[in-house]
Amino acid sequence: MTKDGTDLVRSQFGASAAAYATSDVHAKGESLARIVELARPQRHWQGLDVATGAGHMAAAFAPHLANIIASDITDEMLGEAAKLAADRNLANVSTAKAEAGALPFDDARFDLVCCRLAAHHFPDLRCFIAEVRRVLKAGGRFALVDNVAPDAQQLPDASQSDIADTAAAYNAFEKLRDPSHGLAPPPETWISLLTDAGFRIVAREQFGKELDFSSWVTRMRCAPDTITELRRILTSGPSNLRTFLQPRTDQDGELHFSLQELLIVADKTA
Repeated sequence: MTKDGTDLVRSQFGASAAAYATSDVHAKGESLARIVELARPQRHWQGLDVATGAGHMAAAFAPHLANIIASDITDEMLGEAAKLAADRNLANVSTAKAEAGALPFDDARFDLVCCRLAAHHFPDLRCFIAEVRRVLKAGGRFALVDNVAPDAQQLPDASQSDIADTAAAYNAFEKLRDPSHGLAPPPETWISLLTDAGFRIVAREQFGKELDFSSWVTRMRCAPDTITELRRILTSGPSNLRTFLQPRTDQDGELHFSLQELLIVADKTA
C-alpha cells in the first residue's frame, strides 16, 4: 500500500474503531460463523488475521487454534482487537502492526491466514495474495470474506458491458461513502487471482447481507451532502445498480439495502 493509501486507511478507520467494534455487521454477521465452519481449523494451528479491524475474525477463530495474531495497520483498531480478546478471555490472541501487502512475518509460519471485510481496501490484491502464500506453510489454508461486485448471477438480464459498468458504479458508490475503499471485484476475479497464485479452492459460498442505510453512513462519519448523494444513488441511480443493491424501506420508512459477501477457503498447493 502506498504511503498515501496507508495514511488514508489509518485516518478513516482510526477514528471509526469504536464504531466498528460494536457494528453488528462486523461483530456478528452470517459470514463470521460460516467462514470458521468452512475453514475447519485445527487445534494445533498457528493463525494470522490480516486487517483484523476490531478483531472479530481473530476472536471467532481463536477457540479453534493454538494461537492467532490479529494484525492491522491502525493502532486504534489493534487496541479494540486486544480489548475484545481480553473481554472474551482469549489468551491465545496477540496483536501486531502489519500491512497486508508487506506482512512482517517469516515464510511458511502459519497454518491459517484469514481476512474478513477488509481486502477491498487493499491497493494490490495480487501482492496481498502473494504475501498470504508466502507466510503460509505448505498445504496451509486461506479463508477470505469480502464484499464483491455484481456478476451475471446478480444481473442475469444484463450484457457483459452493462455488468462491468455496474461493477464500476458499485465501487464508486462505496468510495463515495469511504474514500479509502479500493476495489471490490466480482467473484470470478478472486477465483482467478487465487488459482493463478497456486491456491486450490476448497470451498466457496456467497450470500446477501442486509444493511440499514443510517448505520452504514454513520459508522463512516459521512458528511450530510455525501449522505444525500448516497441516498439518491440508492433510490434513483442506475437501474442495474439498484437491482444489485436492492434498496427498500421498512415499515418505519428507514432505508435498507444489500451487499454481496463472498466466502472462499483455499489451500496453498506445492
